[in-house]
Amino acid sequence: MIVDCAIYRDGRRTEGPPDYSDALEEARAAGDGFVWLGMYEPTEDEFDLVAGEFGLHALAVEDALRAHQRPKLEVYDDSLFAVLKPVTYEPESDTVSTGELMLFVGDSFVVTVRHGEGSPLHDVRKRLEAEPELLRHGPSTVLYAVSDAVVDHYMEVAAELQTDLEELEAEVFAPVGRESRGGAQASGGTVASRIYTFKRQVLEFRRATGPLAEPMQRLSGAGVPFVQEKTQPFFRDVSDHLTRANEAVEGLDRLLSDILSAHLAQMGVRQNDDMRKISAWAAMAAVPTMVAGIYGMNFDHMPELRYVWAYPAVLVLMAVLEVVLYRTFKRRDWL
Repeated sequence: MIVDCAIYRDGRRTEGPPDYSDALEEARAAGDGFVWLGMYEPTEDEFDLVAGEFGLHALAVEDALRAHQRPKLEVYDDSLFAVLKPVTYEPESDTVSTGELMLFVGDSFVVTVRHGEGSPLHDVRKRLEAEPELLRHGPSTVLYAVSDAVVDHYMEVAAELQTDLEELEAEVFAPVGRESRGGAQASGGTVASRIYTFKRQVLEFRRATGPLAEPMQRLSGAGVPFVQEKTQPFFRDVSDHLTRANEAVEGLDRLLSDILSAHLAQMGVRQNDDMRKISAWAAMAAVPTMVAGIYGMNFDHMPELRYVWAYPAVLVLMAVLEVVLYRTFKRRDWL
């Protein structure tokens, strides 16, 4: 589906033919303008017409239709093909979702193809149309502005993830009282599951930011066709922002690994604590069992067997031993 098609001359949007074929012909005839054609999830038939008119490479057309591509930059004879992955984050569900933006940049045209949600194209077009001095640099300006919007949103998503991660970290390291340890252990698996889920979202985020570093470095240097020299400093700025975004994502990933390790260590300590308690109670139960077992044997000659107070004395002895064991374990914090 074609969302918008316009001719830009001297940095300003001008009225042109409604048909993109006529608009492209007019832009090329003028020599100082270009056509920006925006499409959203086009069908194969729709895009075949556009590809034929703009002379797009068959391999790039196939990638644009299928989507599910890694961020990349490819150079063909008649155009430059770039793939970007916008990222959105839903705090309510702790879900990172990615869309896809494909850009074909030629000598007098820009074709943008959008898949999924979270695309900044509408806002980018409005921003560029409000800055004719920037738009005057030609089609590569559109590639810069789209890249800049996508990368800037990476930083916003990273900040939101950082906030949620700090909340998760506070929950993991919250002090657990003795009376609530059982409930904490019961929810330990839930916390670990949340950490793993969060880590998968960061991994999805990383798949969008990491591969984009190399294309941005290429665009900021010389030798890339269809990119004007005056726009190279702008791409260097985007590359710097992308580096900070990648560092933020790597920091989130490392922090998640540390939190998971700390959580598993805490679970191990609590389990050891429980095992000490169980062992202490078992030791206390073993004392009367041992004494009763001895006196339960059928022998005639046993100590104190014929005395009247022997039975109460044995009970008192067992009680004293239990008290001694209880105080010993309590002092060592086993109970």
